[in-house]
Amino acid sequence: MPLDRDEFREALLSVMEQKDHWAWPRFTAGEVPRDLLHHHLEQEFASYVRDFPVLVARAYVACPIAEVRRLLVENVYEEETGGLAAGRPHPDLFLEVPRGLQMDLARFEHVTLLPETAAYRAVLDELTEQHGWEVAAAVSTLFLEGTRFERGELDPKAERRPEPPLDRHPLVVHYGLDVERLALTKAHRRVEGAHRAAAWTMLLDHIVPSRRDDVVAAMRRVLEAWLRYRDAVAVACGLAR
Repeated sequence: MPLDRDEFREALLSVMEQKDHWAWPRFTAGEVPRDLLHHHLEQEFASYVRDFPVLVARAYVACPIAEVRRLLVENVYEEETGGLAAGRPHPDLFLEVPRGLQMDLARFEHVTLLPETAAYRAVLDELTEQHGWEVAAAVSTLFLEGTRFERGELDPKAERRPEPPLDRHPLVVHYGLDVERLALTKAHRRVEGAHRAAAWTMLLDHIVPSRRDDVVAAMRRVLEAWLRYRDAVAVACGLAR
C-alpha cells in the first residue's frame, strides 16, 4: 500500500529531523583550529555547493509537470545567477567566506575529495540523474537545501530554523570574519522561505503515491551518505567524538 500524503510528509520530516551531526555544535563553538577550517569549506564547496544549480536542473529537465518545472527553474536561475535576490551566483557568494578568512582560493579550484565526500557526491549524482524527477527534486530541494527544522516550515507551532544576527555568526565571533563576507547567508535569508515552500509544494502536491516510497528510500540513502561525509570532515578538522 503506497504511503498516503500525511504518511509521506511524516516520512520526509523524519529524515530531515535526522540531518543533525554530532560535530556541528563544536564547529559553531569555534573548536576547529583555524588552520584546519579550510577542510570543511573545501569539502562543502566541492560536494554540492559549486554544482547545486546543476543538481536542481537535473530534476527540471526530467520533470513533465509545467508547474513543478517553473518552481525548479526559478531555483536554478537564482542559484546560478543571483538574478532574483542575491545579485551574484550563489557558489561565488560562498567563496566570499574563504576569501574573507584569507584562505588560498586556488585550493577551491581543484579540491581533493575525502573518500567519504566522493562517496556522498556519487550518491547525489546517482539520485539526481537516474531515479526520476521526483527523487532528484527531493534530494536537491529538500535534503540539500533543507535543515532539521523543516517541520517549522509547515507548522507555525513547530520550531523554526534559527536566524541569529549576522554579527553573532560563528565565523564572525570565533574567526573574525567580516560580516560583509556573509553574502550567501544574507541571500539565503531572502530566498529560503520561498524555496522551502516550493520544495514542499512540489513533493506533497505533485509526486504520485506510487513514487513516494522510492523518494523516501532515496532520502534515507542520502542521509546515511551525508552522515558518513560529515564524520570524515569532522576528523579532517581535528574533531573526535
